[in-house]
Amino acid sequence: ISLGVPRTRAMTPGRRPRPRRARRLPAAWRAARRRRLARPPGPGACGGSMRYRLGCTLDYVVPEPSVFLFNVAVARCPRQRLVREELRLAPALTPEELVIPATGTRFTRLDVPAGRLSLRYEAHVERAPEPPRPATDAAAGVGRTPPAALPYLFSSRYCQADLLTDLACEVAGDVPPGPAQVAAICDWVYGNLRYLPGASDTSTSALDTARDRTGVCRDFAHLAIALCRAMGIPARFVTGYAWGLVMPDFHACMEAFLAGRWHLFDPSRKVATDRLVRIGTGRDAADASFATIFGDGRPSELTAMAVFAEPAPDETPATTARRRA
Repeated sequence: ISLGVPRTRAMTPGRRPRPRRARRLPAAWRAARRRRLARPPGPGACGGSMRYRLGCTLDYVVPEPSVFLFNVAVARCPRQRLVREELRLAPALTPEELVIPATGTRFTRLDVPAGRLSLRYEAHVERAPEPPRPATDAAAGVGRTPPAALPYLFSSRYCQADLLTDLACEVAGDVPPGPAQVAAICDWVYGNLRYLPGASDTSTSALDTARDRTGVCRDFAHLAIALCRAMGIPARFVTGYAWGLVMPDFHACMEAFLAGRWHLFDPSRKVATDRLVRIGTGRDAADASFATIFGDGRPSELTAMAVFAEPAPDETPATTARRRA
């Protein structure tokens, strides 16, 4: 029954079509991930930039005319430079780009007729290393939080900080304020949650994850964000393309505001933060879904999805050394 209210569906990292029944990763995949993480960093990973080729393919069946908001384009933000990109659509539609100035997040809006939709996005990006994390934060505390970071202190749809205060105090209450608390929270989330694809869905919140102790990168990030906010530390949700994932997908991490700037953390520890190329930034996954669909009729269906991130073909030790010089 339509009441004139747009019907929306949000697609977020870890939310590709999967059986709903929880399953454990095959032993071979787990072993491959351990081997990959044990490798030394690639060229440019230490002390210099790294160039990546990355992108995605998304195919939909669209039963009714709908408006799609895609968040798959590389963000325009510090520490990453877009070298080139290409967006291909079938049918040939006219995309409209919408940019969030504060974060550089780029949305692509499409008016899609009924039928099928295919999106192909590819980009080459140069990624600089993350800055060193501070050992202390003399400005820690809500009373010194700048206005731009204030929205990331509040509870949000998936990060109910106000309902997780007791757990936050148990995890980080005895830890010095600031960076040490964020590290303690990320360590606790990684050590107490089981990474289990299919164990959560698009309605799973930080509160659910704290109870069930299972989830994917999105759930790890949501819980860490909620616990940081409960301790008075601004924290926000980040999505991106990540080189090194055993099962390529959009990846979710978090940022904490420390010593006057944002610092990236991956509570799931699936990839090094230097290997994440940012797509979206927001309060939680509701602000950074890779696709949000608005329509009055039957919902569109994602039928195929592929994500990739790899060193660019011209990325060699010699080219990296020349760029660093």
